Amino acid sequence: MAERYIVVGGGLAGLATVIKLAEAGKHVDVFSIVPVKRSHSVCAQGGINGAVNTKGEGDSPDVHVKDTLRGGDFLAEQPPVKGMCYAAPGIIYLLDRMGVPFSRTPEGLLDFRRFGGTMAHRTAFAGASTGQQLLYALDEQVRRYEAEGLVRKFEYWEFLGAIKDEQEVCRGIVALDVRTMNIEAFPADAVMLATGGPGIVYGRSTNSLINTGTAAARTYQDGAIYANAEFVQVHPTAIPGQDKHRLMSESARGEGGRVWVPRKKGDTRETKDIPESERWYFLEERYPKYRNLVPRDVATREIFSVCRDDGMGLDGGDAVYLDVSHIPAATLDKKLGGIMEIYEKFQGVDPRHHPMKIFPAVHYSMGGLWVDYEADAKGDLIKDSPRQQMTNIQGLYASGECDYAYHGANRLGANSLVSCIYAGFISGPAMISYAKNKASSKAGGDAPSGLLESAKKQWQEKFAAIGKMSGSENPYQIGHDMGELMIKAATVVKKNSELDVALVKIKEMKERWHKVSALDTGRTLNQAISYTNQLWNMLELADLMLKASRLRDECRGSHYKPEFNLPTPKTHDPTQDPEWMAAWKKRNDTWLKASMGRWSASGPNVTFEPLRSLQTETPILKPEPRWYG
Repeated sequence: MAERYIVVGGGLAGLATVIKLAEAGKHVDVFSIVPVKRSHSVCAQGGINGAVNTKGEGDSPDVHVKDTLRGGDFLAEQPPVKGMCYAAPGIIYLLDRMGVPFSRTPEGLLDFRRFGGTMAHRTAFAGASTGQQLLYALDEQVRRYEAEGLVRKFEYWEFLGAIKDEQEVCRGIVALDVRTMNIEAFPADAVMLATGGPGIVYGRSTNSLINTGTAAARTYQDGAIYANAEFVQVHPTAIPGQDKHRLMSESARGEGGRVWVPRKKGDTRETKDIPESERWYFLEERYPKYRNLVPRDVATREIFSVCRDDGMGLDGGDAVYLDVSHIPAATLDKKLGGIMEIYEKFQGVDPRHHPMKIFPAVHYSMGGLWVDYEADAKGDLIKDSPRQQMTNIQGLYASGECDYAYHGANRLGANSLVSCIYAGFISGPAMISYAKNKASSKAGGDAPSGLLESAKKQWQEKFAAIGKMSGSENPYQIGHDMGELMIKAATVVKKNSELDVALVKIKEMKERWHKVSALDTGRTLNQAISYTNQLWNMLELADLMLKASRLRDECRGSHYKPEFNLPTPKTHDPTQDPEWMAAWKKRNDTWLKASMGRWSASGPNVTFEPLRSLQTETPILKPEPRWYG
């Protein structure tokens, strides 16, 4: 039988993997819980990073590497980051040739905007709908291979679990047709998970409702290591909503948007009546170099502090102004049209003429499934190595937001799209090399029928059992309670006392799960049963996030515990304060390690392990203080 590969997830990471596999003439099955063009990648707004340097600012891939490692507080393994940044300009030009309608300068060149954590215009964009344009372009390429018979799409199919043989090697997956509730087993020589992030663990977030993290969480329970679970990005600018939060892209600040509140607490005047001198542009005052484009974790903490600690939020509540009204309306429509329409639609206010009211919201997970890499002595990834992007389960790969590899403790804006595509592009060849080289995978496409049937039967029995549950608990109420708990205990500011309480409560929610009612006994389109299964996976992942947060007693990137914060340096440049540098070095010696989460029936087992790329005498970049003064 011809080699066959499985890719779970139809977003940018998944489709990039499919393209590389199909280019090599391999047969690929793509599984997506929604139509591929509805994958969450479609929601990305601001752009994709690549140091093309068309504006003559001295930008380069090396500077991009430094910004990315520094932005993530050096918690990312360095060779994969280097590979991504060096590949980024070529990826942008490839997408341009595929037909992505990137915004351009009057001269016809690709236009680039600034994003947070960098001083260069490095972000290529297609208005404010970059993710949609990229996703559609990659899907067009996949459709070509689909027409040639190399790719089969299984849309509206949900990943339930990986199939492992006696040697713990991945041999395929079990999936659920969410329309018919039919469960099937599918063999593969290698499997890629590109299933996105776990935003719905927090209830309301900027994520799509499909972003439950259930696939990665299920795989974690099946033996995969989940790394850096405590690092969850809270985006500084979103519209709060009762159903979900809606992202107001960083591109608004990249195009000149300014964040402010009235200097007078409780000021109720119309914004047009508040003169410039009575507006507090707190990010610009505190960070005169980067101004409104400090990294996201920094901006989020400042907004949070202004509202919660200083009581300076608008109307005394949780909101500050994001103001683009000083930018010509024609420019806003051309470069930010998508988010202008979103704000006007959901808030009933025209942001072209009135400042937007925003507040931070859960947005992205830097943590994810641990994946391997193989590099040479120079820190360059070895081409087509089967180890690239492979989890600790042989034959099972991960890429995109569900892996942990590229962003460390904090992701820089517009690095997500390039990391997804890059990871997919190196994963495809790695999977082919694995299938070719590993003796245990020679018959991967012909996995024993008994193994497939056993896995299928296991999941059929599990869903039948869920369907018979008739307790007093509502699974959707448990999901709501979980989200409220996670937002309170594990977002912008974390406190050990609150995390201790949350860990007890999440265990109580697991007990409540066993007492749920199935709600729906129908045999088709039964969302309640599917959600109940997902909910258990989310509870397991929430438990790990809380446990890792509790154990990491430091401040790094998005993980902020005030009681463990370093003191304020005595000098403007912290490297000039020997006492502060000694404290920083002591912290790094203790905590510059990745958290590695391993599942056990009694609860998450979390260890902290040094980064492999920092154990060499000559790392690509030696860790340094993260300073954006």
